[in-house]
Amino acid sequence: MSGLFATIRARAAEVSCRARFVRIDAVALARLAESLAADLPAPPGWDATTHYHGTPRATLAYVITLDAINFGSGWFPKLRKRNGRSGYFTVAMGLKDRFDAEGPWNARELMELSPFDLGEFLERGHGGSFAALVESAAGSAERLVRELAQMPLYRDVAVYDDFEMPFYKRAQITAADLALAFDGRSFGRFDDLADLTAFADNLVPHVLRMEGVLQYRQRLGERIDAGTLLDHGSPEEVEIRAAGIHAVEELVAAIRARGVETTAQAIDYTLWHRGQRPEMKAHPRHRARCPYY
Repeated sequence: MSGLFATIRARAAEVSCRARFVRIDAVALARLAESLAADLPAPPGWDATTHYHGTPRATLAYVITLDAINFGSGWFPKLRKRNGRSGYFTVAMGLKDRFDAEGPWNARELMELSPFDLGEFLERGHGGSFAALVESAAGSAERLVRELAQMPLYRDVAVYDDFEMPFYKRAQITAADLALAFDGRSFGRFDDLADLTAFADNLVPHVLRMEGVLQYRQRLGERIDAGTLLDHGSPEEVEIRAAGIHAVEELVAAIRARGVETTAQAIDYTLWHRGQRPEMKAHPRHRARCPYY
């Protein structure tokens, strides 16, 4: 593997090697890999009860618009959520209601929503067309990620010590969500989909922490448990996100060594859905206010 996704993996490994606040527990990781290898859930489908599903072009507009606003974990405790739903599902279902009632916004309408750089990006670079954006990637998730990263709100790159740590969480998950919504066909066909890394948010690292895989320095753990916001781009926050990516890579390798084929994306989905369980929600996860997750 080469290119952007290989760089993300290599940099995440380097951050994890240098980390001062977060470490990966090899024993807990092996235990979790054994459990996942024995009972790895099937990949999720596109859930039409919580996500919009209409004509291909309307569904395409929904997915890209959703992932353009799919951030705010640092603000989610302040969000008035739908009954029994997380912050993410509250946003996804609210957008679904809009699409069900009135259909998608076009690029010019999106330009009137501020701050919101998607409309201008579509209008200037792709003739206002969601389809033209995806078609410009020519079946490559990496090309789609690089194209989306031209927008400031997708330019998810931190500086750690003396190098850059790219994450591109929302750009990567856009490709993954398109593949889900279109079952790997049409607007969801990407030949390099399996090269996606884990999506560096705050829920997968939280699940890994609850499973004992990620171990935080005591003071960092106490701050998170107290609900104290971390500074975006701080060494602690970068280490948590990078260690999450690297731990998922280690899990993928360990699961494959046990004869079960999987990908970082599949493990991310499994851990993310595990994070919806009450016992996971009962404990605080790290929060940082930024437009990237």
